[in-house]
Amino acid sequence: MPRHLLPAPTDPGATLAPCRGVDIAGLCLPGEGDDGSRRRPTRLSGTQVVPGLAAAYAAPVAEVNMRKMRGGTVDRGMYFVFTLAVVAVGWIIAAANTGISYLALGMNVIPITTGFVGCLVFLILLRLLHCAWWLAVLSVVPAVSVLVGSVQYAPEATLDTRGVRVIVRITEDSGDGGSAHRFTLVGQSGKLTETLDYSGNHPGWGVGDRIEVIRDPEGVVPLEASSDVDPDSQLGALVMGVAGWTAITLLAGRRGFIRRRAGRRPAFDHFG
Repeated sequence: MPRHLLPAPTDPGATLAPCRGVDIAGLCLPGEGDDGSRRRPTRLSGTQVVPGLAAAYAAPVAEVNMRKMRGGTVDRGMYFVFTLAVVAVGWIIAAANTGISYLALGMNVIPITTGFVGCLVFLILLRLLHCAWWLAVLSVVPAVSVLVGSVQYAPEATLDTRGVRVIVRITEDSGDGGSAHRFTLVGQSGKLTETLDYSGNHPGWGVGDRIEVIRDPEGVVPLEASSDVDPDSQLGALVMGVAGWTAITLLAGRRGFIRRRAGRRPAFDHFG
C-alpha cells in the first residue's frame, strides 16, 4: 500500500509502516517493522479504501438492496385479494355464459362467442397474476370444459325438462354424404317438419332405424336424439372446468407472489 493512502499522523514526527493490504472493514493490514515486530492495524477513512476493492463489495450489496426494494412493493395481503378476485372472475365467466346460453336458446353462436371472449380474458388475468405464461397456457385445458359445458348445458337441460319424447323412423339422409348428415324422420302422426342433424362420419343410426328423439314443444331448441341429451354430464364438465381454473389460479397466485417478490420477470413480457 503506498504511503500516501495512509492517514496523516497527528504527530509530525511520527512515522507509519507501510500496509501490506486492506481487509473488508477497511483496516490497514500492518507490515513488519524494522525490528520484525507487528504493527497494530490502522483504520483507513472511506475515501482511502482501495477503489477497486470497495466497488467489488459494493456491487453485491447494491443488488441485494434493489431486490429488497422490489420485494417490498409486493404486499402479501393485497396479492391474496388479487388471487381471490381472479378466482371470482372465473366463476362469474362460467355462470354468466351459462345464463347467456339460456337467454339465447337456439342460437349457439352467441354463447360460443361470449364464452371464447371470457376464456381469453381469464387467460390474460392469469398471466398477470402468475407473472409467467405457462400456467396461463395450461388453463386452456379446463377452459374447453367451461366453454362446452356452459354452451351445451342450457339447451340440453331445456329439452330434458320440457321436451317431448317421440319414437320415429329414419326414412332419408339428405346430407352431403360426408360428415354432415340430415335425417328425415317419420312418426306416428306422419313426417316431422324438423330433421335430425348430425355432424360426424359415423352416426349411431342410419336409414330405416327407429330411434327416440326429444322435441321442444315451443320449437326454440333443435330436435335431438334422446341418447345425446345428457345435461348432467354437461354440468359436470362445467364444474370440472371451473374447479380446474380455481386450482390453477391459486397456484398462480402463490408462484406469482414469489416471482414478483424476487423481482423475476418472464421473457417477452408484453403485459407489464
